[in-house]
Amino acid sequence: MNKVVRIKDIAEKANVSTGTVDRVLHNRGRVADDVRQRVLKIAEELNYKPNILARALVNNKIYQIAALIPDPAYDRYWKAPQEGIEKAEEELQQYGMRVTQFCFDPFNAESFVKEADKVASRSFDGILVAPVFYRQSLAYFSKWRRQGIPFVLFNTQIPNYEPLMYIGQDSYQSGFLAAKLLHYGNQEKGSFLVAHIEEDVANSSHLISKEQGFVDYFVTQELEGKYNVVQVDVQGGGKQSIIQQLDKVLKDTPDIRGVFVTNSKAHIMADYLAQKKLQHVHLVGYDLIEENLAHLNTNHINFLINQNPRGQGYWGIQGLADHLIFKKKNNPIKYLPLDIITKENLHYYIEAAQ
Repeated sequence: MNKVVRIKDIAEKANVSTGTVDRVLHNRGRVADDVRQRVLKIAEELNYKPNILARALVNNKIYQIAALIPDPAYDRYWKAPQEGIEKAEEELQQYGMRVTQFCFDPFNAESFVKEADKVASRSFDGILVAPVFYRQSLAYFSKWRRQGIPFVLFNTQIPNYEPLMYIGQDSYQSGFLAAKLLHYGNQEKGSFLVAHIEEDVANSSHLISKEQGFVDYFVTQELEGKYNVVQVDVQGGGKQSIIQQLDKVLKDTPDIRGVFVTNSKAHIMADYLAQKKLQHVHLVGYDLIEENLAHLNTNHINFLINQNPRGQGYWGIQGLADHLIFKKKNNPIKYLPLDIITKENLHYYIEAAQ
């Protein structure tokens, strides 16, 4: 086992005090240049590695983090990221990490702006945000960059504004994967539906990326002549309104072979397909929420792509801690795996999440 090199070891070999070594290694206080160079050379020779965790524990600084996230009361999908955030905060409290949550209605851009303004009016060391409203987010990104406040994005990737990091799936590749799954299960000529359910698609860059990935699969496989991809935005307004919208889609496109739902609302489509007894229409969606799991177990949903929302919240806070507390260099992108969930392997993921 390699011996742990201490500051005391460097001091003895350099024939200086431990205080001098501490000032050199942490670049604080005045030290003669020849002494500084001697200490640094010896530290390198001994392969000295600072005990970052110990240093963080004795640091009395409190790191205030803002988590600007959708409110699970409006959409249960967001309960998992919230739990991930809270788990990370619990683990990091001993190092001075404190997280304040600012929850907004994910279906109301004005609600996002209201909560983002609250964040902007206070002084935070770092910010975690799910920028589900693309246009409204950009001004805050610019402001935080000017102020030098590190911010981490999760769920939705917006790379041009140089966040500290992005945590989530590669939306384009997940759309590409969904197309591949539906194609393998549907060899007959027909149409595939890309369904955005209860979303402001024009203001949601990740949904556009998913749709593009789905379309590009058929282009790259030279299958455009055999399969037709139809995009539809299904808005809210109650169950009857959704049924009427889907009835029109079915009437306009009677040869539908499969449906790709781009968010966690696959259960809404599954309800409809079950009601209409359209067993031949295969369905791929996202996320292990209770309503989706029920349909997965009854084969009304064929595949779910797990976006690991709990991990997105957890690693978002951990990323800020690495940067602020432990002084580690962050990778700008942390893509999470594209896990394909079926009825047969579902219980492994449920057990892992508990």
